[in-house]
Amino acid sequence: MGRSFFARMVLGLSMCVSLGAYAQEMEVGGLAGGTYYLGELNPGRQFLFTRPAFGGLVKVNLDDRWSVRLQFLQGKIAGDDAVSLANEARNLRFRSSISEISIIGEFNFLPFFVGSKINYFSPYLFVGPAYFSFNPKAPYDGSYVELRGLGTEGTIDNYKLYGVAAVFGFGIKYSLTERIGLGLEWGMRKTYTDYLDDISENYYLDFSTIDINDIGASEYLSDSSATKHSPGMQRGNPQNNDWYSFAGITLSYRFKLGEKTTCRDFENSNN
Repeated sequence: MGRSFFARMVLGLSMCVSLGAYAQEMEVGGLAGGTYYLGELNPGRQFLFTRPAFGGLVKVNLDDRWSVRLQFLQGKIAGDDAVSLANEARNLRFRSSISEISIIGEFNFLPFFVGSKINYFSPYLFVGPAYFSFNPKAPYDGSYVELRGLGTEGTIDNYKLYGVAAVFGFGIKYSLTERIGLGLEWGMRKTYTDYLDDISENYYLDFSTIDINDIGASEYLSDSSATKHSPGMQRGNPQNNDWYSFAGITLSYRFKLGEKTTCRDFENSNN
């Protein structure tokens, strides 16, 4: 599924580039800021556990209202019951890298293009699909251990380390110079997995039959509170999937495709 989804995204970008060739304008740039997550270990505190993130983008401007961009994002997410106070008795924590590729459509509330002296500012909305990968880990014995293969809820390898997400958000863009544009944005990612944090369903260990002084990584990272939980007790909430978010800035450089002068070029030079 992952490869076919990626192929469809690349095909979509090719169509966008064809449209961009007609529009005679593209932007190439980068983005930097922070990523964070919402899930069992952080149900609702925005920007908690924010970690650095960066990426790159290629944007096709269809007109002064609409644009489409291909974007790559690399970031990290984390969660900790002891910090978020979501469930202190559960006492779990994790961290994970996030790699994302997305195709995003932008709509400007005001006419805007980089290089204009009149239409140099606009709020905007954006939305699109994304494909991402992740790999939750937790601290154990002085290092971080990959959680998926441990079967912390009783089933080993019961989820994939990739998925799709719906990207949406808002921002503000500003034309710094004739060629350079600046954006400030905040976007959410609604995923279709509940395992960004390796937590979803129930406890399965029966500590009445386990020597708590001699437990391994699998048992400890399943329930670090040991005797406080019984098999079948709720560990997570499978009814709510996890989210992650990016907030930061984008910086892009505008250039023309081809040498043909258009009415848009004339407007740019006089505004």
